[in-house]
Amino acid sequence: MASEGENSAGSSAVSELQRLAPHLQSRIRRGVVGGSRYAKSLRQAIRDAADDPLARPVLISGEPGLEKDNLAALIHFSSPARRHFMVRLNCALLRTDGAELFSGDHENPPLMRCLGEGALLLDQFDKVDPNLRPRLLELVRGGRWREAPEGGEREFRGRVFLTAETSQDLGPDVVAIRVPPLRVRRADLGDWLRYAVRQRSRSLGWDHPPQVSDALIKRLQGYDFPGNVRELVTLVDRALRQCSADHPAVLPEDVFWTEQRRGFPRFDLWRWRPRLRFWMRAPALWNGLLFGLVSWLFVLINLWLWLGPQDHLRNGGLNLFWAWWWPLVLLSHPLVGRLWCAICPFMVWGELAQRLARRLGHQPARWPRGDSDPWAAPPLAAGFAAILLWEALGDLPDSGWQSSALLLLITAGAVVGSLRFEKRFWCRHLCPVGGMNGLFAKLAISELRAQAGTCGGSCTSYACFKGGAAEGEGLATAGCPLGTHPAHLADNRNCVLCLTCVQACPHRSVQLRLRPPAADLRRAMDPPAGEVGLILVLAGGVCLHQWQRLLGALPLAPPSLVEGPLLPRLAWGTAALALPAALFLLVQALWRWRRAGVVAAGRGEASRPRLGLYAGLPLLWALMLADHLPLGMAEAGRLLPVSLAPWSGELASRLPAWSADSHVIAFCQTSVIALGLGGTVVLLRRLLPGPRWRGLALAGLALAMAAAGRWLVACPF
Repeated sequence: MASEGENSAGSSAVSELQRLAPHLQSRIRRGVVGGSRYAKSLRQAIRDAADDPLARPVLISGEPGLEKDNLAALIHFSSPARRHFMVRLNCALLRTDGAELFSGDHENPPLMRCLGEGALLLDQFDKVDPNLRPRLLELVRGGRWREAPEGGEREFRGRVFLTAETSQDLGPDVVAIRVPPLRVRRADLGDWLRYAVRQRSRSLGWDHPPQVSDALIKRLQGYDFPGNVRELVTLVDRALRQCSADHPAVLPEDVFWTEQRRGFPRFDLWRWRPRLRFWMRAPALWNGLLFGLVSWLFVLINLWLWLGPQDHLRNGGLNLFWAWWWPLVLLSHPLVGRLWCAICPFMVWGELAQRLARRLGHQPARWPRGDSDPWAAPPLAAGFAAILLWEALGDLPDSGWQSSALLLLITAGAVVGSLRFEKRFWCRHLCPVGGMNGLFAKLAISELRAQAGTCGGSCTSYACFKGGAAEGEGLATAGCPLGTHPAHLADNRNCVLCLTCVQACPHRSVQLRLRPPAADLRRAMDPPAGEVGLILVLAGGVCLHQWQRLLGALPLAPPSLVEGPLLPRLAWGTAALALPAALFLLVQALWRWRRAGVVAAGRGEASRPRLGLYAGLPLLWALMLADHLPLGMAEAGRLLPVSLAPWSGELASRLPAWSADSHVIAFCQTSVIALGLGGTVVLLRRLLPGPRWRGLALAGLALAMAAAGRWLVACPF
């Protein structure tokens, strides 16, 4: 009888082993590799979970490909229960009643009974059937399970591990470990590559694992590895198999190939001409330009505006401000974006005031972080609207002291902002001209960007963003004046091309690149709500400059916005300025009404009118430039005689002067608007794709707006 009992027990043990065998997690594939703070934190979390005296359940969450099941095995086989089995089940494949776990018969007992004090790994717990989830949660939280179909409640004496791709709220008694993706652990990539090469080369029979070059690591640090560790291991295996016949001592770079990022091509100017980088980053160049020339030239122009004649026919300062500065700034946007902001005299004096205040012991506060649009965009748009109204009602192009007062008022804002907050707070958040420059910088063919892989994998100081002492070939700087890391820029809006990050970077990570126009404008972008108001104000400025063509024939319209009672002039000027905003609100209301009858508008649907505005940016830029071309082309070439007219009319009449014919001006206006129309049609197709008839309708609408704009800004000469 004893022999029969032993045979029965042995048979039962064998059947339990056979039941567990298909699900056994037999070994640890690899440990946690790397020395970054992420790797250290993850290793510590694994040690703490393995040494947990209560053996609480563990939830390991993270993106696909992070080998979360391997981390669960690492915890189990490092714990006191390492001698017990660990089984793994994919929750996405479990049946609704959980028969794989809880059901069985005399010959095939339930898996939970066979497991005893072992560990149960529930993989992809976030994909479990909703009907089974309560039973699994009861097992996780209370360690109790009920044998199907009519068995009594049993206690599970082992430990439960769970993995999920999304965070799960399983209660305070479950230890949660979040595994960071490989793209945020770029500093560990070299260790990962070398470890994977050693591990895989041994399995392929190599006597000595090949070396991995630093150049290869830097190149791969620019890749995001969406498949994480699993993709990296596959990449290494493929590379070793490609050169397995030669057994090279150093792996060649060409055997490592990754999926190319989709997007527009770029051309790195500094890779083409390396010496150009060192010339452009020279501090003496920028300091001499800003503090030796621009600052004092700004003082001279303001004195000229105040003390000289007050009309544009005899004051060279007015000629420089209105006939030269405005058209040239608009012309520069498609080429160099916000470069004007890098040499802006407003902020030069703001920086001078900030430096002086620091020497006197005043420390500006850190500026508010986070999303600035909700509080900064309204005053920025309102400030530009006020400037446009002041220009129209006060006839600023023909008033020297008022033009100077406008310049000094903006400078005062820069000085106050610099004394209140660090760096260029005013430029980034509140400057009306800076807001316009940042908006049109999205159309530029140039960009300054850092390589995210090099920054994340090689840099520890982040001097380009924070500032600091010299390191390597990097120079001592105060950091980005707009508080932006060049690797985190989504568009050109917050980059002024000041090259401070280039001066600070010791790794040559920052690149000056050429790209197709308007590469920042994409369908998947998330446009800030505050920019919409600024776009509408700029469009309203064109209407305000040509208000008589739009509103002059209406009853009660004043003969001029320059003379007469102020309130009527202000009312009519505001009405002209608000025309584009009223039209946009009407279109948006019609869009929401139409969509309400079909489906509740989501984020993407609600943003389609806004995307339409962004598609119209090239046309808006063209209309603004065409609006300023008559003054620029007719009077900019007369700077010398205008400047000397108050002192010597005879000498002024003999000086060279240039003024374009009205037909030439009209031709240039038409050409610029045609260029803007072409850009808008391309962007409409990119940002608002759809059926062919919709594309043709949008193109027709853009053509109608361009024709109306051409009529509006027609040369008055």
